[in-house]
Amino acid sequence: MRERDGTPPGHADERTAVLMLHGRSIPVLPGFDLEYKSYSWADALAKAGYDVFMIDLQGSGLSPRPKMDDPRNVNPAQQHLLKPRPPGFTPGPPNYPFQLTNSNSDRDELNTVVEWIIRERKVEKVAFIGWSAAAFTMGPYAVKNPGKVSSLFLLAPIFPPDGTSNAPDPLPRPGFPMSVSTKSGTWNGWGNEALCAGQREPAMEHVVWDAIMQSDPVGSTWGPEGEGLNRIRNFARWGWNRTTAAQGGVLGGSVPVLIAYGEHDRQANTSSEDPELNFSVPALYNAIGGDHKLMVKLDCAGHSVVWEMQHKNVHNLSKHWLKHLKVDGKTQGIFNMDTNGAISPAP
Repeated sequence: MRERDGTPPGHADERTAVLMLHGRSIPVLPGFDLEYKSYSWADALAKAGYDVFMIDLQGSGLSPRPKMDDPRNVNPAQQHLLKPRPPGFTPGPPNYPFQLTNSNSDRDELNTVVEWIIRERKVEKVAFIGWSAAAFTMGPYAVKNPGKVSSLFLLAPIFPPDGTSNAPDPLPRPGFPMSVSTKSGTWNGWGNEALCAGQREPAMEHVVWDAIMQSDPVGSTWGPEGEGLNRIRNFARWGWNRTTAAQGGVLGGSVPVLIAYGEHDRQANTSSEDPELNFSVPALYNAIGGDHKLMVKLDCAGHSVVWEMQHKNVHNLSKHWLKHLKVDGKTQGIFNMDTNGAISPAP
């Protein structure tokens, strides 16, 4: 866990705690606290007076990575990427033939941190900010624990409206603990969403990758010399769908929700015949049961908007949300945000 405490001296009784959670493949340091120019979202919130916490779930970033130091536990289809081979490594089936974590364990970890913040910082509730696959953890947790969550800001949330509600049987789920990605493979995927001039600084490819490698002392020694591999935990997920989003009217009710996403995001908006891989951000907005819900589409932005030209506008949007729980003076509606940060109702 990382913390940037921006609570003004002498105002501890007015402390507002914010908890930020990463997605599937990017740890918190490069995702939320990138120390390069103005890109640290956590720093922007701390400077606005918030006490900001960031956590790496088990298997990500600088958290414990059980079963992930053995290169044989990489997805067998990707083991050819481990060149030069780590000492003693021979390609083959995983030693631990299961996925690493699951929805229950992730939510348990989140709860441990939430309860620590409430206890140690003496706050009643915690404001959530989640990026991408963080929605799988923060969304259902907020539904079940509205007394601990003051609001929910989801950036580019992954949401399968017809995803399964039930845990797979058996658990742990058969498979492998991790997959890996190369620097070029990672940026080729994000590059497909950079469709506007100046959408992303050329330097970001190297700055972000270096931060990912700082978060992974083992993965940074694998793969091409001097480049490394990003180790990505493999987890079983369930319980995040239109049924969950509507349950009890909690989301949009006692837990106000703001959703933001890039117009060019092809990771949070997909078209698949597999309901587990068919994602839709607008479907999440429609599924939320309560009325206090807002959605903002960001012009010239992709899934990696935290490293793009719109990043400052995202920071400002989150600060405004945390203070007012409104967008353009409203508590419900769908909006567009241009690259200057101007907000207007969607057509």
